[in-house]
Amino acid sequence: MRKTARYSALAAAGLLALTSLTACANDAASTTADSGNGGGKGEHVKIMVGGLDKVIYLPAMLTQRLGYFTDAGLNVELLSEPAGVQAETALVSGQVQGAVGFYDHTLDLQTKGKSVESVVQFSHAPGEVEIVSNKRAGDITSPKDFKGRKLGVTGLGSSTDFLTKYLAVKNGVQVSEFTPVAVGAGPTFVSALEKGAIDGGMTTDPTVATVMEKNLGKVLVDMRTPEGSQQALGGPYPSSSLYMQTDWVNGHKETVQKLANAFVKTLRWMSEHSASEIAAKMPADYSQGNQTLYAAAIKSTLPMFTEDGVMPENGPQTVEKVLKAFNPNIKNAQVDLSKTYTTEFVKKAKG
Repeated sequence: MRKTARYSALAAAGLLALTSLTACANDAASTTADSGNGGGKGEHVKIMVGGLDKVIYLPAMLTQRLGYFTDAGLNVELLSEPAGVQAETALVSGQVQGAVGFYDHTLDLQTKGKSVESVVQFSHAPGEVEIVSNKRAGDITSPKDFKGRKLGVTGLGSSTDFLTKYLAVKNGVQVSEFTPVAVGAGPTFVSALEKGAIDGGMTTDPTVATVMEKNLGKVLVDMRTPEGSQQALGGPYPSSSLYMQTDWVNGHKETVQKLANAFVKTLRWMSEHSASEIAAKMPADYSQGNQTLYAAAIKSTLPMFTEDGVMPENGPQTVEKVLKAFNPNIKNAQVDLSKTYTTEFVKKAKG
């Protein structure tokens, strides 16, 4: 897990990147003959993912493994950070042209004067699960019991942090009454739960499947399906997406269309294949030696994904409601939701 100083440095870099962002991104995009892990000829595009091995962001690596980026004439370099908030920072500082992370960052960034939009919406549910340690399962039976607890999130300012705070506030617990702890995902989350460094936390598959297999915790809130999202958050919650700086999108529409074509093709492929077939396409190390468990993790999360990359109706309004409940920056700001996403490219891909 990266140290707090690293988080702070990245956050500072993002906040200082107020000028020349598009110019930096333009410099980073170039036609190359085999650069990065795209491994093919075509326009070189860098995309930062908030955890490449997380099932919620699976379409990024799957698109590459299926060869759809190459088919579209792109050489996409996929980079990884442990949390979506770091992917956001990489985008706004001009290190990459795209970020695969939660849509809610586009609203948060708009209040900070940065224009970023989702161009392909992978999901209509968060895909997140609030887990409680077996040691605390008797004391924490709902988010009403978050008071005084240490709750794991991937990173401070991440979407897991946002959603944890919303569940608390919705259930009468103030943000100041519990402690969010940045523990990442995967082995670092599992270790924190095992050692008692956290009482529970929000994470995704395959971490959820690992916790269940090791019998370290219980599911408290399951938001891997549209139904779970409706129950916990009051509506569809568009989460994982490809989002980009609006200026870059407007200046590189042909490239963005190619990306949309590739991702929508992948989402369709996912809707037509089993979890086992999807797991078989992914890098071998993603299963951590247990292909059956990995396939089960994908199966549990598959309902969150859209089949066409289109923003779900009323999804942006749900996200705004959630963020306004605890985020003072957004609560007191006028957010123009129409500028936080576009369906221009995915609708052409559908056709």
